[in-house]
Amino acid sequence: MTFLDRLTRNRSRIASAPADPMAPLREQLTGRLAVPSDVDWDAASQAWNLAVTQRPRAVVHAATARDVIAAVEFAAAHDLTVSAQPGGHGATRALDDTILVRTGALDDIWIDADARVARVGAGVKWGQLQKALAGTGLTGLVGSNADVTVVGFCLSGGLSWFSRAFGAGAHSLRAVELVDARGKHRWVSEESDPELMWALAGGGGDFGIVTAAEIALHPVPDLHGGRVAFPAAQAREVLAAFASATAVAPAETTLWASLMHFPPLPMLPEEIRGQSFVFVDALHVGSSADLDGALASIRAAGTVLRDGVGPLRPEQVADVCEEPVDPSPATTRSWSLRTLDDEVLDRIVSLAGDGSGTPLTQVQIRHLGAALRTADPARTATGSVAAEYQVMTLAMVPDAGFAAPVAAATTALGRALADWDAGPTVLSFLGESQSVADAFDAETLERLRSVKESVDPAATVRGNYPVRGR
Repeated sequence: MTFLDRLTRNRSRIASAPADPMAPLREQLTGRLAVPSDVDWDAASQAWNLAVTQRPRAVVHAATARDVIAAVEFAAAHDLTVSAQPGGHGATRALDDTILVRTGALDDIWIDADARVARVGAGVKWGQLQKALAGTGLTGLVGSNADVTVVGFCLSGGLSWFSRAFGAGAHSLRAVELVDARGKHRWVSEESDPELMWALAGGGGDFGIVTAAEIALHPVPDLHGGRVAFPAAQAREVLAAFASATAVAPAETTLWASLMHFPPLPMLPEEIRGQSFVFVDALHVGSSADLDGALASIRAAGTVLRDGVGPLRPEQVADVCEEPVDPSPATTRSWSLRTLDDEVLDRIVSLAGDGSGTPLTQVQIRHLGAALRTADPARTATGSVAAEYQVMTLAMVPDAGFAAPVAAATTALGRALADWDAGPTVLSFLGESQSVADAFDAETLERLRSVKESVDPAATVRGNYPVRGR
């Protein structure tokens, strides 16, 4: 073959090579567009939860709200779907084949302490907001992990340390700045669009790509809390005391209990590596004497190995449960309970307590009620929460070999708790294997679907738990 022949063939190959289908979007972005052919694609597309292998079509690392608009407009014009994900704590496979918009760079925070309001970008994490609130005597409705974003938490319900006193995260949502399915960037409130605002407050990320939100702040002049640890062998006695204490706890007091089995991993401290414990975590809005009274019977129920209860600042609240902030491979599942009687405790300890051989890393029981139960069901999709307790399992799944035993243990616990089922939970507590129907009653879900049909009939925007199903 002559040089001229080779040159002609190479030119023919170049001319016939497919054009980059994402080029028009790439050219509009201030931020970066990642596609599967990129060398760092695995890192760009991976969620915080490493147990969920996402397969998006492309990833937009949005530098500005304008990048979000460009992504939505492109998706709508090309009959594609688009999703938002700042990090991916609540990741599911529902986001496969979407244009995934990373909103982490949208991190502006504006606080009006006098009005008790904060406006936060979609990428702002609870740790950032709580730190910004230091010295104001105010708090947002932060949960158990500082690495979770404020917007994602509130859009999906959000069970907070302060939920008994002030309601769920969705109840604090006042307004939302979003890019709708047509690419229009607008401010949504109860005044401007009450039905859409109702759906956004707890219905998830299925109604538009949120770029910022306004939330209510709450006064907490005095805070006390922390973790009390006991031997796992004393779980039944400690959990019985926990149940009794929660039955009479005021709205200002929140108590959570956990059975915890630490894996024998070398990176863990020696004092917990391969060990099991029962923890009671506490938070009280008010004096230390009131919290000590609530904890007295719990402390007396077992051998206290560690007692970290003391004064807290709002920016320390998310650290009480000592949850990891680095990405990890885990699966979760949750159920709501009407009550926590002796038979429920027997079943939980039998299946997940000391000596049970459970593959579950954690079974946590959260006390709900109070302001969660009395919230106005007409104002948010989260509505009022009927359950008195929430049970959540967490299991580490570093490889596929862990999946089957974890699934079997989770199924067994769910069956054991079925007689005490209190109905739908909040969206933020769903596990990857659960469906949107586990978070809402039939009437609420039908209303959410009606809103979806109204604002996004082509289903251009997709959340972790699409209201029409995956």
